[in-house]
Amino acid sequence: MSDKVENGLIESLLKEQFGDAIRSVEESYGMLDIVVKREKIIEIITWLRDSSLMSFNFLTSLCGMHFPDNKGEELGVVYHMHSFANNKRIRLHILFSISDPHVPTVTGLYRTANWMEREAFDFFGIKFTGHPDLRRILNMEDMQYHPLLKQYPLEDGTRTDKEDKYFGR
Repeated sequence: MSDKVENGLIESLLKEQFGDAIRSVEESYGMLDIVVKREKIIEIITWLRDSSLMSFNFLTSLCGMHFPDNKGEELGVVYHMHSFANNKRIRLHILFSISDPHVPTVTGLYRTANWMEREAFDFFGIKFTGHPDLRRILNMEDMQYHPLLKQYPLEDGTRTDKEDKYFGR
């Protein structure tokens, strides 16, 4: 077990190893948030997992996200990784255009990614290239949309049965 792996060391080693593939690094509540280029995500995750110093051997979570106002980077995937040996957690983010929702699968690195990637596909339409069984997991197969994309208004503007003053507006 290593007590020497701190956020500053992780950041400097990632930048040294991957250079401009590391787009930005921030720290919030003691956890690194690292935005990386989509093209390098497999290489970066593999290095974080296989490095004897880093040892991020557990994919805690993987989820999609949609920011419709970020032109050219409307969709994204967040990978939460955990190093049990170092008692460290990090978040990796990739961002990409909704017109090209393809991301390489990490199921070959972490078997737990299988269902998480299927969920991100089901709800956001993110297509994980190389996934062994990419199909809907919670919604019906014949759905023609992805329900967590922010494409529809939250409220029906034609409703007359409620008054805004009761909802803090």
